[in-house]
Amino acid sequence: MKQLMLGNEAVARGLYEAGCMFVSSYPGTPSTEITEAIAKYPEVYAEWAPNEKVAMEAAFGACVAGRRSFCGMKHVGLNVAADPLFTISYTGVNAGMVIGVADDAGMHSSQNEQDSRHYARASKIPMLEPSDSAEALAFTKLAYELSEQFDTPVIIKMCTRVSHSQSVVETGERVENLKEYTKDIPKYVMMPGNAKRRHPVVEARTMALKAYAEDADINYIDPGFDDSMGFITSSTSYQYIKEVMGNKYPVLKLGMIWPMPDKKIRQFAASVKKLVIVEELDSFIECHCKDLGLECEGKGLFSCIDELSQNKVAQALDMPFGNGTKLEENIPPRPPVMCAGCPHRGLFYTLKKNKLTVLGDIGCYTLGAVAPLSAVDTVICMGASVSGIHGFNKSLSGAADNKTVAVIGDSTFMHSGITGLVNMAYNESNSTVIIVDNSITGMTGHQQNPTTGFNLKGDPCAKIDLETLCRSVGIKRVRVVDPYNLQQCDEAIKEELAANEPSVIISRRPCALLKYVKHKAPLAVDQDKCVGCKACMKIGCPAISIVDGKAKVDATQCVGCGVCEQLCKFDALKEV
Repeated sequence: MKQLMLGNEAVARGLYEAGCMFVSSYPGTPSTEITEAIAKYPEVYAEWAPNEKVAMEAAFGACVAGRRSFCGMKHVGLNVAADPLFTISYTGVNAGMVIGVADDAGMHSSQNEQDSRHYARASKIPMLEPSDSAEALAFTKLAYELSEQFDTPVIIKMCTRVSHSQSVVETGERVENLKEYTKDIPKYVMMPGNAKRRHPVVEARTMALKAYAEDADINYIDPGFDDSMGFITSSTSYQYIKEVMGNKYPVLKLGMIWPMPDKKIRQFAASVKKLVIVEELDSFIECHCKDLGLECEGKGLFSCIDELSQNKVAQALDMPFGNGTKLEENIPPRPPVMCAGCPHRGLFYTLKKNKLTVLGDIGCYTLGAVAPLSAVDTVICMGASVSGIHGFNKSLSGAADNKTVAVIGDSTFMHSGITGLVNMAYNESNSTVIIVDNSITGMTGHQQNPTTGFNLKGDPCAKIDLETLCRSVGIKRVRVVDPYNLQQCDEAIKEELAANEPSVIISRRPCALLKYVKHKAPLAVDQDKCVGCKACMKIGCPAISIVDGKAKVDATQCVGCGVCEQLCKFDALKEV
């Protein structure tokens, strides 16, 4: 049956049809929908793991047990999972294991633009790279066949455009392939003696995969009628080339991006007068071609920064392409801001008012760095705020102890903030960590996490108590505040910064967008009392604006949180 599917939904369908039975992932844009979609199939066990390392290790355990498995993540999540990744390359698999990673060229929702293809080469694991939803489904099914044929995990590399675009797929039936577990210490116990014997196996496997790549259907040539120029490409870059060039020039489209078919690449290069490599981000294919001794152009034409587009490809190659249009209207920019009623807003206002240095973390609360709050000093990666404040304060020998805090979300804390807090307690760091607990994983679209009390499918489960957890690792000072109460936040922050020991403040208020959250009546401005001082604008709430010199509240956005009301000295903001 033919269906229109997102690329991520197509991967999930491929998992289903291939007989995958175990899925463990951590939500990360643009990969999240793969796991959300597969969770709708009752035949497949699916879960959110605390982080990507745990997800990959759980999926590996399932494949060793004889069940096809999958773990999904975004590109920076693969950094977290790199530890098991490199070693399961040595062990190989029992049942098939597929690793889904989604890159984010253009950084639509990411802190860097890293290219995950390097992980395939470095870990010696094959990587498939679909260019549309149909290939996403087909490549996922193929990945399981390759995984079991070559005794290796297989990486499916998605990207934002393929993950979040739709195209037609042909769905099929589910086929299960169960295997028995057999104890095999030399294969699965990677102590040095066994690992030394497994490394030659990995190298032989790579050579076998190279031979497979030469004749694989997913590495194919689109013939053209003009051999003055030819292109080697993959993923979305293939789509851009075809849209700009049509069928004029020959194109070698690589569906298996690692290992590459060296013989086929050489033959293709010899068939064209000029070879051009079109790829997003790093010169991965280009460098490989040059290692083969081929003359080619690539990053001299196309930037290693940002994603490509049809217009960028056409411009770089000086080709006519007139399908793009541009609006004449001068549309004002709309930078991302925290939602109206966001519980993080009151906390960040308090931190800014106290002129504190704030080590931030990954989540929607990163928007505390945006004007007018501008209350975040650093954001690196998941959990870095807690580890970072320890180093920051220790290195300054106490000079910053009462002027610096770390801010981390509840899901991010469970992901990788706990170990940093253990380090603080163990090494007696006089630092204050604020966990902004909005009762959900907010930035990626409201996924459950270990602190919410519900699993991926919404069923009740064990709920991690943050207060108890923090105390159990050695933090004696733990308190909870309501971020809608500015005075309470201010007092708690000042008291904990004054204390001469590590402390944790839990700023707890559910995300304003959660369906079960009941809002108060919106506020309105008494125009007679408003003097236009703009104090209410200091919190950057999108529901508040200045019209004709006085404040105005958009009742369709306001949730009645009352934070702005606490800032008005003239009692001009009141419930309707």
